[in-house]
Parts: sequence; C-alpha cells; structure tokens
Amino acid sequence: MEIKIINKSHHALPAYETAHAAGMDLRAFIPEQIIIKPLQRFLIPTGLFIELPVGYEAQIRPRSGLAYKHGVTVLNSPGTIDADYRGELKVLLVNLSDTDFVVNDGERIAQMVIAKHETVTWEQANELSATDRGEGGYGHTGK
Repeated sequence: MEIKIINKSHHALPAYETAHAAGMDLRAFIPEQIIIKPLQRFLIPTGLFIELPVGYEAQIRPRSGLAYKHGVTVLNSPGTIDADYRGELKVLLVNLSDTDFVVNDGERIAQMVIAKHETVTWEQANELSATDRGEGGYGHTGK
C-alpha cells in the first residue's frame, strides 16, 4: 500500500525496523530539547503529514522501551489519525515516572500502525440476541 507523506523534518521517513513489525517509529521534530516533568504531558511534533486512504486509520501507540525504562507513554493510546486529517502528526506523551524525561530532536517517541477499519450503519432494535455471557461485564469470569 502506498500512502502520500510530506516530511518537513530532517529525519528519515518512518520505517519498519524488522521484517514482520506492525508499527513504524515516529521521531520528535523539535528545535530544542523538551523536558517532561513527572505527571506532565506534552504534545510533540513530528514534521510529518499524511494522506490515508478512506477506510484506514493511523494508530499512534507507545514504544514499549520508553514505557518500561522511563515510564513515558502515549496518553490517549492508541491515538487515532483519521483519513480526512491533513495536519501535522503530533504525539501526546505523558511522563508517569517520578523523574524528568528529556526528549531530544530525532528521538523515537511512539510507533504508528496503519489499520483498516469499518464504517457502520446503526440498526435500531428493541432487543439483542441471547448469548451464554449475557450482560456479564467487568470481572464476571472471576480471578
């Protein structure tokens, strides 16, 4: 699949790091380092603009290494980039650790997964079909 992209940063385009990777790393495009204090959030620009085909979305997800090693994650995970959005891709990072986290230009801050999705039409009903689970919700299967 080919997707149009404008890269206003000086970094390489997002790419798959391994043969079977689902996500591509996104890099910070910032003029100077950003310090994210504990429990602070910051919207980090990437310099990237994309044109997704209708029926697809870009999911912005945390990088596991940042989450594990530094307690830094994508706040609205996964973030969704819709097919009709034409603005700059930005990543909403939050620092859940107890120490400052420094973001430098070019640092890999998140990963992006391109995914197909369906568009639904609602069919109003007065009842739903029965299942074994029924209305069992949170914790209904026990520990």
